[in-house]
Amino acid sequence: MSLSEHDFQTEDLHPIDIVEHLAQHHDWEFDRVADDQIAMAVEGQWRTYSITLAWSGHDETLRLICTFEMEPPEARLPQIYEILNRANDLCWAGAFTYWHAQRLMVYRYGLLLSGGQVAGPEQIDTLITTAVRAAERFYPAFQLVAWGDRTPEDAMQVAIAEAYGRA
Repeated sequence: MSLSEHDFQTEDLHPIDIVEHLAQHHDWEFDRVADDQIAMAVEGQWRTYSITLAWSGHDETLRLICTFEMEPPEARLPQIYEILNRANDLCWAGAFTYWHAQRLMVYRYGLLLSGGQVAGPEQIDTLITTAVRAAERFYPAFQLVAWGDRTPEDAMQVAIAEAYGRA
């Protein structure tokens, strides 16, 4: 069943309620942390990503944070920051950052819903899918820079190369 086939009355639902329904639909592990926040684990090809969505009624913004652990050697941090800039140049929505103290690679995005706008289930599902796809796309490049002693320019070729055919 597609998401549009669900009988959502989105104007009556809190954005995090919609996210909870999506998590159930996709069989993602989730924890409703608070009325305005939900945390999920979404499995990708490379790893399982921790995704948190939080609603701020004051800002009328649905914030998404997708994280995964990454502990690059201190000497490689300048190259990590350089590849983050290169990756962000290729991201149309959202951006990566590295939270050094927490040792987390972070992709984040804020969906503005000002003026009483309502996000539908397809839009929120696309938001989550986009975050996972971005993390999956750039994860190998980040690893090559951190552990493969590759330059950011060289590692980015992995992220921007198009794969054709099937293995």
